[in-house]
Amino acid sequence: MRMYEVDAFTDRLFAGNPAAVIVLDAWPPDALMLAITQENNLSETAFVRPRADGGWDLRWFAPAHEVDFCGHATLATAHILFSEQGARGDLVFHTRVGVLRVSQMVRGYRLDIPRLDPEPLDCLPPALAPQFAEPPQAIFRNFENVFADLGGAEAVRRFTPDLAAIASLGPGGLVVTGAEAPGARADFVSRYFAPGAGIPEDPVTGSIHATLVPYWAERLGRRRMQAYQASARGGWLDCELGDERVYLCGTAVTFMKATIALPATC
Repeated sequence: MRMYEVDAFTDRLFAGNPAAVIVLDAWPPDALMLAITQENNLSETAFVRPRADGGWDLRWFAPAHEVDFCGHATLATAHILFSEQGARGDLVFHTRVGVLRVSQMVRGYRLDIPRLDPEPLDCLPPALAPQFAEPPQAIFRNFENVFADLGGAEAVRRFTPDLAAIASLGPGGLVVTGAEAPGARADFVSRYFAPGAGIPEDPVTGSIHATLVPYWAERLGRRRMQAYQASARGGWLDCELGDERVYLCGTAVTFMKATIALPATC
């Protein structure tokens, strides 16, 4: 079984978010896909297979379980299909969150993902409230994560998460975000913690921008923005808000090509 490792949302190795990609003819057992993911110990491993209609079926696994939505592993998968598998034209992925499309650009790739507008919250979940010395400027959620606007990028960078408390959210996680200072390269920054999914802090997360982009578009009064995920590795996303979709542009680089040596019983 051939496997690739790709650093996504970066143009250089050892930055962005690493994801493993495995191109298959048919799905192996779910337990085997989870075991491979746990052996990789990355935020996500993507498994992709071709469809008779010319599209692709795409699934993502985190170390704890299969996940509903992953942007950086989608970007990594597209990068491998274009660079290693000879794919041409737009890629159409069929996933748990519907159809995702990826286009190859002169530099990098453009992801077409669902728009998940923020759902306002009246208060933080009780386990999360003690983490904030000052009340967030806004709190909201989507179908899987809680979001907190801390008011500024420096507050996001200084934030110290209580991972045990965040894990009480289950497979979802906590996103903290804030506006960058005027004149900075980014318009807003974020960090994402999902310890319940086996991801203490995700380096760069495409899926959370399905909600961050509509939130910041309303706050900033424009549809095109640049985002930075302020993890230790860091990563950049060019963002555009559509009427029903969010568009993310980013680059990716291949780190590793490997062969998985599976036991004969698998």
